[in-house]
Amino acid sequence: MAFDSLEQLGEALFFDVNLSKNRTQSCATCHDPDFAFVDPRETEVGSAVSLGDDGESLGDRSAPTAAYAMFTPGFEQLDEAAWRGGMFWDGRSAGLAGQAGGPPLNPIEMGMPDKASVVVRLKENQDYVDAFSTQFGDDIWASDDAAYDAMTQAIAAFESTSLFAPFDSKYDRFLRGEVRLTAEEELGRVLFTSQQFTNCNLCHQLRTSPIAQDETFTNYEYHNIGVPKNLVVREANGVKSPDLGLQANPSVDSPKAAGRYKVPTLRNVAVTGPYMHNGVFEDLRTVVLFYNKYNTTSPDRQINPETGKNWAMPEIPQNLSVMVLTEGPALDDRRIDALVAFMKTLTDQRYEHLLEE
Repeated sequence: MAFDSLEQLGEALFFDVNLSKNRTQSCATCHDPDFAFVDPRETEVGSAVSLGDDGESLGDRSAPTAAYAMFTPGFEQLDEAAWRGGMFWDGRSAGLAGQAGGPPLNPIEMGMPDKASVVVRLKENQDYVDAFSTQFGDDIWASDDAAYDAMTQAIAAFESTSLFAPFDSKYDRFLRGEVRLTAEEELGRVLFTSQQFTNCNLCHQLRTSPIAQDETFTNYEYHNIGVPKNLVVREANGVKSPDLGLQANPSVDSPKAAGRYKVPTLRNVAVTGPYMHNGVFEDLRTVVLFYNKYNTTSPDRQINPETGKNWAMPEIPQNLSVMVLTEGPALDDRRIDALVAFMKTLTDQRYEHLLEE
């Protein structure tokens, strides 16, 4: 047998470019394990969004990291204006397997026309044929839907391995007493985990303990934080309509969902830019300054350092999470730098070299 386990089969599928229309793109293309499972490729719009299998199409949202995605809960509505969980920026798919089934059939991603076409590609590989029969039974090939679902389950099994969630960052090693944080990193940690000093932990802290060893640094909820359009991306991909965020989720029918996106994990955040759902900000410090603008009236804090102009207006101005955004005091440069330093400590050990690069 070429594959001894479902996880090994999933690994092969994760890296298989033959599952895209032109045989140029795999899951790993947009979720590169050498780059914290995001897309490092440069396009005409930088790396804000991904290039499709056809070599021309550009997406409208940034590919989020697949690292630590295994901990994402199922999608649910908490009340009339609150949602949590699900995969993608808008929660439209349930679980890793649901997410894995999306890109192969997306016309501007891997571009396959239907599930049957993907199954034909799978059958080209005798090792896959044997492994699918072993893992799922000989009748798995009787149905294209069943075979396609089996493929997504195998990929999900691979994405559930420790490769995607090693919990070995400097922060994790600090919690285990293996290293010490610098004074700046420790200040950032205290600021981050204390609601008295910042609003970071309102959305980016899941566990009640500020030193939880399995903290994913997201509560998986949805908020509109006033992110502006990425005009460079829109000019290149030709998208005219606004991105409605959570309201684009087929299972959500509420105007209160417009403009909301799932809170991303901060694991590896320092090496997975550009930032926000549309890659509109290049630098992590810019992101902190963007949040800080809601807590200060200082004129210089109303300037985007990447453009030299005032922060652009939100793409969707309705449903701003004003109470969350305005919680906490304004931050001076020392505290902003400390928060950035702390977030760098959330980088998995194998990606720490990317901090320097």
